[in-house]
Amino acid sequence: MLIACVQTDIDFADVKANQTRVFQWLEKAAAANAQLVVFPECMLTGYAYDSRESASNVAISVDSAILTELAAAAKDYGLHATLGFLESDGERLYNSAALIGPQGVVGVYRKIHLPHLGVDRFVDRGDIPYRTLAAGDANVGLAICYDSSFPEPMRVLGLAGADIIALGTNWPVTAARTADLVPASRSMENHLFFVAANRIGEENGFEFCGRSSICGPDGVVLAQSNDDQPVMLLADVDLAQARNKRIERTKDAHVIDRFKDRRPEFYGDIAAQNRDMS
Repeated sequence: MLIACVQTDIDFADVKANQTRVFQWLEKAAAANAQLVVFPECMLTGYAYDSRESASNVAISVDSAILTELAAAAKDYGLHATLGFLESDGERLYNSAALIGPQGVVGVYRKIHLPHLGVDRFVDRGDIPYRTLAAGDANVGLAICYDSSFPEPMRVLGLAGADIIALGTNWPVTAARTADLVPASRSMENHLFFVAANRIGEENGFEFCGRSSICGPDGVVLAQSNDDQPVMLLADVDLAQARNKRIERTKDAHVIDRFKDRRPEFYGDIAAQNRDMS
């Protein structure tokens, strides 16, 4: 499978302009024969809102014409894509990501881990458990930005059979170290492909660092941006590598399996309720 990771600017609060930008990148990805295209967090709406009301004014529903039209483009190009947006669902407001493909909207994920930053200060906490979605032959797990700072949900996606974790992000320049360290760590820990699509540009006082990447099993960097310029990263991946968790580094002498070698009976504290650590 050929994966495309799109690093791009976003027009704040201009859904139609951002939809047009997605169309343009999809055309480029199709020309490169990509089968899965990963876009940044809040790709359609922007991120740096200063109130729930202002964010709600641009939020879209899952059944909106915007997503329907993008899915039609995905069908024309014969590919799948993940992209972020602010989702309205009745009175609820979520920071969401959707997987779209030839069949329409395959599934949606709503951001569970919310930092005190941008629109995440005002949205509702996600209520959809981590799961994998089918994108052609691949099992794709969706996550958004700050989710990746927690190893537990990435492991849950790995245990659910994810071949690829598609992470849309809005990492500001102050989080550049996260962009450099986390993708390779999460791909290594779970022996799968990890795509981190970060945005660039400036929005309401926030500057975004780019530094998107595609990492493979065992933390191997397959493609990476080292700056904040628009770019489409490409990586041709073998899904079988992600599905074989047994790593034989030295025949019969150094063999590990990060899933079979787990001892979950000793991990009970991970699932315990938060307690005051201050």
